[in-house]
Amino acid sequence: MDWSPSSWQSRPSSQPFAYRDPSELDRAVEKLRTLPPLVTSWEIERLKAFLADAEEGKRFLLQGGDCAETLDDCRPPIVTSKLKILLQMSLVLLHGLKQPIIRVGRFAGQYAKPRSAPEETRNGQTFPSYFGDLINRPAFDESSRAFDPNLLVAGYTHAAMTLNFIRSLTAAGFADVHHPEQWDLAFASRAGLSQELREEYTKTVATLSEAIRFMEALSEKAVDDLTRVEFFTSHEGLNLHYEAAQTRTVPRREGYYDLTTHLPWIGERTRDPAGAHVEFFRGVQNPLGVKVGPSVTPDAMRRLADILNPGNARGKIVWITRMGAERTHLIEPLVRAAQQEGMAGLWVSDPMHGNTRVTASGIKTRSFDDIEREIERTHEVHRALGSRLGGVHFELTGEDVTECTGGGLEEEDLDKNYVSVCDPRLNYRQALEMGFGLARLLAPRA
Repeated sequence: MDWSPSSWQSRPSSQPFAYRDPSELDRAVEKLRTLPPLVTSWEIERLKAFLADAEEGKRFLLQGGDCAETLDDCRPPIVTSKLKILLQMSLVLLHGLKQPIIRVGRFAGQYAKPRSAPEETRNGQTFPSYFGDLINRPAFDESSRAFDPNLLVAGYTHAAMTLNFIRSLTAAGFADVHHPEQWDLAFASRAGLSQELREEYTKTVATLSEAIRFMEALSEKAVDDLTRVEFFTSHEGLNLHYEAAQTRTVPRREGYYDLTTHLPWIGERTRDPAGAHVEFFRGVQNPLGVKVGPSVTPDAMRRLADILNPGNARGKIVWITRMGAERTHLIEPLVRAAQQEGMAGLWVSDPMHGNTRVTASGIKTRSFDDIEREIERTHEVHRALGSRLGGVHFELTGEDVTECTGGGLEEEDLDKNYVSVCDPRLNYRQALEMGFGLARLLAPRA
């Protein structure tokens, strides 16, 4: 096909970044080209196989993490807390759904965020919007908001450190399913976790641990294949200078791989079939997430599928619907079109982005009840059509933040520990409670 890692530069972009010094950008991109890949093609192909299994109903995708990582958050306690909450949620889902869980974190690269407006004005001053630490910095001044190509290398460096720490933890047995009791978060006792929820999690841990011991006694060997926990990475592929610099061919495989992450996704604002982002991602072998909002028509989705997955391969496309709790009926014509066309793809719900609102005091938040309602209604749409909800996509953190209402938090509590520089995230208690709700909703029917 008429494609190269730089062919996207001839297409329009809805999220352009006007770097002031082209030569400085060239130096940063060339530096990235010379650095080792962050992930391997083998890992990418393994995830693709797991996603193909999920399309057939054999696995379930749990994707979650920060709205936007910051470089300053590349610290052991913060990385560890994100791993722990994903582990705990996956344990609950494993127990409830009775099938393997694919764990994909929004980490080690989620440093860029699309914005609805390219500029921001405060007190008569106008500067570029904050697009994430890969592009500029959040402080509202001219120097911080300037697009800085050196942040591309800084983002790579912090992603590499994060990945190295995650791999070290998992290799050392941090995520050993034999010992899920070790996954408890240190602040759980002060996170407002209800006694009922605590007891439900403890019971789940005990049940799974007993089942593992029984299987090992029966087979007289360790069930390592069942108890080994793997993590994959994901981020929105927003800054194509960053993605393209780490896109390359690898020995004994065909095609190009984007080696910044296992699962990049194309956002709601960048999925124009004629745009730069679709042009770039049509040429890589990675599985691709595609955010699908209320404005997507069946014809638009068919066109995206033809461009991004011309071979109609399983495991290649993850359709991430993000409609809002009151607009889940818009999923129905999309699912029907996919069924009629025999279109491959894993259906996943992002119940966060369609349910964002601003309080009377100007704080951006989301309601736990709205998030839960979108998942429930999305599941009902799929079930009514003979389809399947194959995964969920959350913005969450293992930290004890106060960013979303519900789960013990009211609007007046939001300013107690509101940390996110972009969108509100579920905190530990809310995420774990959401996991139990999902497990009950999606549990196999007798």
